[in-house]
Amino acid sequence: MDMDMNTGTAPRALATEAVHAGRDDLARQGLHAPPIDLSTTYPSYDSRGEAARIDAFAATGSEPDGPPVYGRLGNPTVARFETALARLEGTEAAVAFASGMAALSAALLVRASMGLRHVVAVRPLYGCSDHLLTAGLLGSEVTWTDPAGIADALRPDTGLVMVESPANPTLAEVDLRAVAHACGSVPLLVDNTFATPVLQRPAEQGARLVLHSATKYLGGHGDVLAGVIACDEEFAGRLRQVRFATGGVLHPLAGYLLLRGLSTLPVRVRAASATAAELARRLAADPRVARVHYPRIGGAMVSFEVHGDPHEVIAGVRLITPAVSLGSVDTLIQHPASISHRIVDADDRRDAGVSDRLLRMSVGLEDVEDLWRDLDRSLPGARGCADMRLRRVGATSHSAPALAN
Repeated sequence: MDMDMNTGTAPRALATEAVHAGRDDLARQGLHAPPIDLSTTYPSYDSRGEAARIDAFAATGSEPDGPPVYGRLGNPTVARFETALARLEGTEAAVAFASGMAALSAALLVRASMGLRHVVAVRPLYGCSDHLLTAGLLGSEVTWTDPAGIADALRPDTGLVMVESPANPTLAEVDLRAVAHACGSVPLLVDNTFATPVLQRPAEQGARLVLHSATKYLGGHGDVLAGVIACDEEFAGRLRQVRFATGGVLHPLAGYLLLRGLSTLPVRVRAASATAAELARRLAADPRVARVHYPRIGGAMVSFEVHGDPHEVIAGVRLITPAVSLGSVDTLIQHPASISHRIVDADDRRDAGVSDRLLRMSVGLEDVEDLWRDLDRSLPGARGCADMRLRRVGATSHSAPALAN
């Protein structure tokens, strides 16, 4: 069996890494739960040594050796989460930020600092990611294309290619290996928020940067706001420098909650995915539903278009929470054209497949029958008919008749 380059041991299964990565040193310290270091600054009587460490960080962005220096430079609790996420994504490093948008902004700033302001991107993306690129708020310029047009859209000043797969909110998927090949030497950034490393590891398919809104599945409980990019150590150094300069740091308590969330990530994703696949099957068979979107790789996200008024569903649910965001232990539903993608131009939104009748549902850990009962009561049209027509066949399938990919 091949040895793991990071640990010098045999590779561990994802479920094992989720529990132990970032915690390997605890037993030697006589600890079981990871500590939370809330310090903003750290004492040192060696100012010459501090100067040398700060010079090294300024040169490469590498994490300073020895004790911490200052909270904006790095934090031990946050570092544990970064170590764990890098292990799960199969990258050399990971750099955490105060939000997913802060993480994406840092990646754009890294490339812009090298004179590479042009971005090639594939729609749909998360609405705020789309807006950040389209509005040029960081001085970037974007060319929107489909996956087949990526190679032709590249320019000498192209700094990044960005895709999201499965995409928010249509759950459209792209062939990441083919996209990475089309990028040539331009770094490919993949937003892996919906899939998580449980369902796919983009770095293994050629992506240089793997972005997560850690607020979602990595945290998993709707109580932490964070972002993270998993990448090689060279790019991580540049990201740390931007994080230090701009101050988009992750709070240590958030780092602790994220590390705790990772320990149950595989269990949560697989359980919610099984329920989501069953709900997708039932929705696809329901005459009140026009179209169902569910990814080939599975997952806990389901999007569907209704024949009637989608706002009736939002107003009608009682167990399911009508709220933006996703990836929590409870099921959430929202109308993308009104909230998450409202900031995207209406024509661009529709061209990307985000219709005004589309609803996006993040399936949680509730019982499938309770969730279906709530949906059945809330779908516009005749209520209560679906329970009579459909019988539970088990929540194991990742496909359904009439599903759109």
